[in-house]
Amino acid sequence: MSSVTDAPAGRVTNALGARLRRVREFVTETESPALAIIAAMTLSLLASLVGFLVVSDLTIVPFVVFLAAAGIGWFRYQEETAYVIALMMTVSTILILGLIIVFIFRESVPVLRYESATVLGVSVPGLRMFIQPNWDAVSPPIRYSMVPMIHGTVMVTLIASAVAAPLGVSAALFISEIAPATVREVVKPGVEILAGIPSIVYGFIGFTVLGPWASDQFQTTGQGSYLFVGIVVGLMALPTVVSVAEDALSSVPESMKSGSLAMGTTDWQTMTSITLPAAFSGVSSAVLLGVGRAIGETMAATVMLRGVPRLTEPLVNVFYGQETLTSIIARNYGEADGLQMDALFVAGVILFVTVLVISVGAQYIEWRMHEKLGGEV
Repeated sequence: MSSVTDAPAGRVTNALGARLRRVREFVTETESPALAIIAAMTLSLLASLVGFLVVSDLTIVPFVVFLAAAGIGWFRYQEETAYVIALMMTVSTILILGLIIVFIFRESVPVLRYESATVLGVSVPGLRMFIQPNWDAVSPPIRYSMVPMIHGTVMVTLIASAVAAPLGVSAALFISEIAPATVREVVKPGVEILAGIPSIVYGFIGFTVLGPWASDQFQTTGQGSYLFVGIVVGLMALPTVVSVAEDALSSVPESMKSGSLAMGTTDWQTMTSITLPAAFSGVSSAVLLGVGRAIGETMAATVMLRGVPRLTEPLVNVFYGQETLTSIIARNYGEADGLQMDALFVAGVILFVTVLVISVGAQYIEWRMHEKLGGEV
């Protein structure tokens, strides 16, 4: 068991050591003029970042210096310059992500302090936002609860996952294992085109077509239901699940499938006992990506839901839909200020942490399946 748990740490250490050796070799083998240009690029880009953060009018100056140094380096030392630019872009991506995390957490601090609650004599910041269900930003006492929005997000995500996961995996199996080549060449690009349709289009169709139909059929008061928002969001997530799952299924070696068929199994038995288990990490990642799409969907939920931050009665009632974490941000950010704006940042923090947990879970599943299929567990 210790070898399993130590394997990722060992791989990270080896990869880090290899990168450091490459950096040392790059520095020692690079000519002095090239090093001077690289230093100018690095310092000017760093100065541009500092100027941007302090909102300086002179930010453009170091950025122009960076562009000039990069242009000179590209014509005289193209390989070294390309290496440094790629490294800078990677570091910039990580740095931007870190700044976003710091910003949204920092902006949420005031309302977390305001909604503190005492448990066993200890003040817990923000606890009231997760134990009391009332959101009222107008009349005293002012309360900012995330409970109704979390409930709405969970309802929409569960329904969307129930739509996207089975349909997406089934469609991926059909495209990868069953469909003739001519059908595959038509269906797969068509599915991928669906991913490019703007979410507001899905939401508008749901509001103008599904909403009135559901109101008439189920005798509900007004429009907006978690059921049909979940269906629409599930259809929006479907292309992502199909595309990623189909790529995973297609990557299973043909020799594994042929060996199974040679043993006398049927095509269905081969798909369920060989193809799906072998591609499980990719398929599960596809489903989790679809779940992430459902959690983060904004416009469809904003257009189709009622926009009332409160719980449905009873909680499992899917025929009424109030608000989600994303829709409350989209609906209120233009006019919110003070603690209400900070409460919207708390909703953003919850979304960020949720998607982060899903991403880590997908990576862990992929690592476990890689270890299992590689014979290391």
